[in-house]
Amino acid sequence: MSILETLRDRKLWIITDYLVVVCIVLLVMVTAIIEPNFLTMRNIGNILRQFGPLAFASLGMTFIIIAGFIDLSIGGMMSFIAIATIMLIDPLGQVAALICGIIIGAICGFLNSSVILKAGALTQAEALFITFGMGTVYAALAMLLSGGATQHLSWCKSDTSMFGAIGVNNIAGPVSLSFLIFVVVLIILHIFQSKTTLGREIFLVGGNKVAARLSGVSVGRSIMTVYIIAGAMSALAAIVLFSRVGTASPTIGLDYQTQAILAVVVGGTTLIGGNGGVLRTVVGALLIILLSNCLNLLGVSVYMQNVASGAILILAIWLDNRKQM
Repeated sequence: MSILETLRDRKLWIITDYLVVVCIVLLVMVTAIIEPNFLTMRNIGNILRQFGPLAFASLGMTFIIIAGFIDLSIGGMMSFIAIATIMLIDPLGQVAALICGIIIGAICGFLNSSVILKAGALTQAEALFITFGMGTVYAALAMLLSGGATQHLSWCKSDTSMFGAIGVNNIAGPVSLSFLIFVVVLIILHIFQSKTTLGREIFLVGGNKVAARLSGVSVGRSIMTVYIIAGAMSALAAIVLFSRVGTASPTIGLDYQTQAILAVVVGGTTLIGGNGGVLRTVVGALLIILLSNCLNLLGVSVYMQNVASGAILILAIWLDNRKQM
């Protein structure tokens, strides 16, 4: 490799590693100048509340993509968990319902990984179709469980103040309880990813499954772990989401799998697996939420926002492919 090629590759790495941060800074500066309401405490609090559901879903997706897989069941899973959790509040109480919701998410992740392992689906493409099918099942279960009707927190006869606190209440200034929960979960997952043997094994599996197996790594255990984490994170995303809006419909989570993949890829986690991290994903999710908030404040239509999201995803994948060349 020539010196020019080395410099070109190094420059590309620098661009891809810091482009998202630069975009966030520019986006904040331009929007703050055009729309003074952007930097108000009320809008910052709104951004942090919107950040929660996508951030939790994206954290789970990060581990799956690092392991070299994909998960298209998150949207259906979130809808099912949201409906089930609200319906469990009256018979079990709010604390037990919340715990059951997280357990249901972990079980759904376990089922996803079990089907993938039983089918011998060890490629990303195979996992994509299997999890798409599982997501359809979860969405159908949400529809059957609710009878197709939207469930309201206000309909519950039991106390729902905890969910109200998660969805609305701020602890200090614009910082909400859901954001504090997110910070705690992020720290735990970062430590798991970077400091534990199982966390490092997930990177090995994503980099080369055959080499990982020959090195004594249990590929099946790693696959099961990442999908269980994704299921639990989807449950937290669903709980924060319906706590914020006060309702849970059978389709409440159906847009989140694509948004989660977008956040992970934009954050810099490579789609081929073996490289990435939860901290990068947080930056990617922040860019997506900020972009949506800025465009809303500027009066840009939802259709054009979808165009912008698609363009960002295409650019992120192109840069990711360039890094692999």
